Amino acid sequence: SVQEFMTFTSQLIAERSALGSRASVKEQEYLCHVYVRSDGLAAVVIADTEYPQRVCFSLLDKVLDEFSRQVSRMDWPSGSPATISYSALDEYLSKYQVQPPCR
Repeated sequence: SVQEFMTFTSQLIAERSALGSRASVKEQEYLCHVYVRSDGLAAVVIADTEYPQRVCFSLLDKVLDEFSRQVSRMDWPSGSPATISYSALDEYLSKYQVQPPCR
């Protein structure tokens, strides 16, 4: 399924990325943008090739910063969507999904 592809690809890319790095990786017809902070917290955006890379990394910055303020660092390693509530993600995805905000 699409969800399985996104989950597997995101985990693989995040695991293979160095701490403090940003990268864009082409996978099938998508670009996977990953940001792994120096504290080990990571996020991935999967977008079509026409979606602006700069906007993807801006979104990753915002999501990781807010997540790290709202969720205890102790919960990061063992957390999952079932155990960690982070409702702001849905708002960000909705805002950025159709058309990137103008900058």
